[in-house]
Amino acid sequence: MQKYLMPSNLARAAFHPIVLCAAAFIAILPMLLGGASCGHDFSFHLINWQEAASQFTHFGYPHWAFTPGWGAGEPRFIFYPPLSWSLGAVLGLILPWKFVPIAFTWIALALSSVTMHRVASRFTSPNAALLAATLYLANPYMLFTAYERTAYGELLAAAWMPLLFATALATRVRIVPIAIALALIWLTNAPAGVMASYSLALITLIRLCTPSLASRLRLATTVATGTILAFALAAFYLAPAIYEQRFVQIKMAIVLGVRPIDNFLFHKMPANDYHNDVVRSASIVALTLLAGIAVALFFAHSHEKTCHPSRSGGPAFEPLPLLPLVLLTLLIAFLLTPLSLVFWDHVPKLAFLQFPWRLCAILSVILALTAAVALKEKLSTLPSSRSGSPANAFGSLGWLFALPCLCLTAALVLPTWHSYRQACDANSSVAALVTVFHSNVGVDPTDEYTPIGADGDAIKQDSPPYWLIPSGTNINSQPPANAVPGPAPNHLNLDLPAPETLVLNRRQYPLWQIRDNGKVIAPAVPERLDGLIAIPLPAGPATIDLAWTPIPYETTGLVISNLAWITCVFIYRRRDSLQQ
Repeated sequence: MQKYLMPSNLARAAFHPIVLCAAAFIAILPMLLGGASCGHDFSFHLINWQEAASQFTHFGYPHWAFTPGWGAGEPRFIFYPPLSWSLGAVLGLILPWKFVPIAFTWIALALSSVTMHRVASRFTSPNAALLAATLYLANPYMLFTAYERTAYGELLAAAWMPLLFATALATRVRIVPIAIALALIWLTNAPAGVMASYSLALITLIRLCTPSLASRLRLATTVATGTILAFALAAFYLAPAIYEQRFVQIKMAIVLGVRPIDNFLFHKMPANDYHNDVVRSASIVALTLLAGIAVALFFAHSHEKTCHPSRSGGPAFEPLPLLPLVLLTLLIAFLLTPLSLVFWDHVPKLAFLQFPWRLCAILSVILALTAAVALKEKLSTLPSSRSGSPANAFGSLGWLFALPCLCLTAALVLPTWHSYRQACDANSSVAALVTVFHSNVGVDPTDEYTPIGADGDAIKQDSPPYWLIPSGTNINSQPPANAVPGPAPNHLNLDLPAPETLVLNRRQYPLWQIRDNGKVIAPAVPERLDGLIAIPLPAGPATIDLAWTPIPYETTGLVISNLAWITCVFIYRRRDSLQQ
C-alpha cells in the first residue's frame, strides 16, 4: 500500500504548490494589466524599499531613512521589522521598480498559500488542504490588505501565521517550530507579532484546561521555552527597537483616527468620510469571516473523525482541536466591539494594533483551517485524492480539482479588486515616488518615528542641506529664502569669520555622533523646535563629521540571536537523535 501511494503523494507535493502559485498570479493579474494599487501605506513602503536598496548597494545595514522629514530623515529602520523592507529592497535591485510592489504581492500571497497548504495537510485530505490554501490566499481580508491597505509587512506576515497555529494546535507541541514561526512573524510585522503572541498564549491556556490533555506541564514548558527562544532569535531587531523607543514619539502611532476606539465595527468619525469608508469595508470583511467561520465550525464539528484513516486508505490525519479556535474566534468578535475598550486600554501593547479589525489576520487562519476540516470527508472522495499514478496528479484527474480552486480565486479577486483598488494620482505612483527619492525634495515624516522634543509640523519642506545663524540669534531661525533644498552632508568644511550656529538638515538623534575638527561635540541646547541638528561653532576653520554610532546593546542583540540559532539547531538535532 505504501509503495502504491508514494508516487501520487510526491507528484501532488509538487503539483499543489504550482496550482497555488498560479492562484497567486490570478490575484496580481489586475495589477499587471492596470498597474499597482496605491493603497494607504504604498508610499511609505516604496520609499523604505528604495532607501534600503540604496544602502544595501553600499554594503550597509539600514538604520536611518534619509528621505522622510523632507530630507531630514528618521530612524524608521530601527523600529520597522526587517524582513518586509529587505525583501522589497532586494526585489528593487533585480526588477524595474514598477514591478516591485506586484512581485512582492505575488510572493507574499503564494508563500501564504503554500504554508497554509502544508499546515492544513496535517489535519485534512489533500484536496481539502488545497481548497484551504486557496481560500486563505484569496480571502477578503488578505485581498483588502493587498489592494486597499497595501500593508506589505502585514501581508508578508500572513505567510508565517499558519506555521504558528500548526505548532500551537499540534498533538505534540515542539520548541523549535514555535520559536521559528513566532520569530519570523515578529521580524516581519510588529502588530502581527503582538497578535501572534497573544493568540499562542490563549491557545496554550485553553489546551491546558482541556481534561483530555495528558501532560500539561510539558505543554506549558515547551510553549514558554519556544516563546523565549523566539524573542531571542529576533533579538537583533527587538533589542534596539525596544531600547530606542525612548528616543522617539512612539505613542504618536495611536493618535486620533488610528486608536482602537476609532476603529471598532462600523464606527464613524465626524467629518471624516475617508476613515469611515475604510472602517465600513473592514467591518464587512470581519463579519464575512466570522460568518464563514461559524458555518465551517458547525460542519467541522459534525464531520471530524479523530485519528480516522482517510477513505482512500491513506494514513490517519492529525486531529484539529476545535475548542481553542472557537474560543479564540469569540474573543476576537468581542474585541471588535466597543465593549472591549478596557482591554485595548490596559493589555500591554494591544493598543498598538491601532485597528481592532487587524485581528482579521487571525480569523483568516481560523477560517481556512476549519473549512479544510469541514470538507475533509467530502473532498477525500474525489478522484484526484485516490489517484495512484503520478501522471494523474498532473493530468486530467489533478486538474479536476485544481481548476475549481483557480476559478474560486478569480471569483474572489475580481470583486475585491473592483472594490478595494486605490487609483494612483500624480504624486503616489511608482514613477513619481522613484523620482522623489532621487531628488532632494524628500517626503513627509512619520509621526511615531519623530525624535523626542521635535515638532513634526515645524519641519520645512524646502530646507537646504545646511545654513548658518549668527551667534545670539534665535535658534529657530529659518534658512534664507529661495535656498536649494537637500539633505545634510555627513562631511562639511567651513571657515567662519565670526561665531555662528550651524544648522544641518538632519534630525537630531542620540546615535548621530557629531565631530568638530575630530573632537566629539554636543548639539546646541535648547534644541530647535523642528528637531534639526544645531551646532554652535567658534570663529575659524571647522571640519564637521556626522557618523552613525551603534550602541553596544545592538551588538548584544546580535550575539543573542546567533546563540539562539545555535540553540535551535542543537535542540532539533538532539530530537532527531533521540528518535533514531
